[in-house]
Amino acid sequence: MLAKWKTLAMGAAFMASSAMVSAGSASKDIVDTAVSAGQFNTLVKAVQTAGLVDTLKSEGPFTVFAPTDAAFAKLPAGTVEALLADPEKLRAILTYHVVPGKIMAGDVKAGEVKTVQGDTLDITVSGGQVMIDQATVVTTDVGASNGVIHVIDTVVMPNS
Repeated sequence: MLAKWKTLAMGAAFMASSAMVSAGSASKDIVDTAVSAGQFNTLVKAVQTAGLVDTLKSEGPFTVFAPTDAAFAKLPAGTVEALLADPEKLRAILTYHVVPGKIMAGDVKAGEVKTVQGDTLDITVSGGQVMIDQATVVTTDVGASNGVIHVIDTVVMPNS
């Protein structure tokens, strides 16, 4: 019975998170959608520091696997600060989270997908759960005027 309540609570939290992130975002670009969601403050600051705001406000379309503030908080102490001090490295990491085109959840297939950064992300699908490298996709299909955001729970790092 406890497991059933945990499952229901997790489902309700997921739906609330989805509603919060996606409400009215289709008329906003990716950057404005992230800003208005309120759970991507670190990501937005990183995008600004890396000089990627204009790119992510451009026509696109883009698919962004967006780590939440909680995902950034999971990084070792000092990592975010070090990355913010190294815009080139930060740009490489952030563009590793972006795929050209608009890939909706229903179109996701297991395999590799090339990122804007140049490396490939490994996508696995098991039991309805989608993983991007070692990150779990927690919210899908957050619409933006120039693409789509899929929320992930971990910052993924490129191989190169």
